[in-house]
Amino acid sequence: MEFQRETAVHPALRNIIRHFWQVNRHNGKLIKEKIIPKGSVEIIFNLHDDSNAIPGVIGDRHFTVPRCFISGFNTVPIHLQLPGHQFFFGVYMNPTSLPKIFRIHGKDYANQCADLTLLDASMHSLWHQLAEQKTFTERITVFTSWMMKRLPEISKHEKMFDNFLTSSLDRSLSADDLSKMLCYSPRHLSRKLYALTAMNVEQTLVFKRYNRAIDLMHHSSLLLTEIAHSCDFSDQSHFTKTFKSFAGMKPTEYRAAKSHVSGHIFDVVR
Repeated sequence: MEFQRETAVHPALRNIIRHFWQVNRHNGKLIKEKIIPKGSVEIIFNLHDDSNAIPGVIGDRHFTVPRCFISGFNTVPIHLQLPGHQFFFGVYMNPTSLPKIFRIHGKDYANQCADLTLLDASMHSLWHQLAEQKTFTERITVFTSWMMKRLPEISKHEKMFDNFLTSSLDRSLSADDLSKMLCYSPRHLSRKLYALTAMNVEQTLVFKRYNRAIDLMHHSSLLLTEIAHSCDFSDQSHFTKTFKSFAGMKPTEYRAAKSHVSGHIFDVVR
């Protein structure tokens, strides 16, 4: 599998885009992929041959992966059945930018595969332009050009929200702590977070702790008991229960099955 990632972003877009990535796999093997909630907001272009549809399930909802979609703050796993060839180009976005660009709410793309071509007709043309390019760098240039014409204004407060939602939460925060940190009243904070994540304040804080645990499982050698303590879970049982509520599996099961890509588990079918 060829995986590429590029963090260099045009200076004018650094408040909008965090990084670009591309996956191109062509080995003829059918693969089942499980993507557990991972706290990222991405625009993803499915550039593979349309004759090879990719079926998926989110919760109890079945879908076919569209040409262009948003992957948002999912709180349940996504299951995909990948054909022998996949070709994806993705853009990891700052969360506050999407509602401004596409005039959507967090609930419009949480726990679903939201087809962007239904929200913005220009995405059809953009998909074709990206598919026609030969290299990852050329696709970045095309997407950058498209985005430069739609630059939303991101306020100081929104930058603070983006930093909170995309960074690893390395200390325990209460709802009051977060209100003070982001300079919002508790009520306004709850509305703002729900608009971005489709979760309330307490749910978002728990989700952040779960995501920190995933990060530590990939980038540290800590024991699971140490990870539970580091992420401020009351005990191992609480950690296991919370982790399973999001990932659909226990931390021990995820650590044993995880791939080199955080949040992704691959199982070769044939």
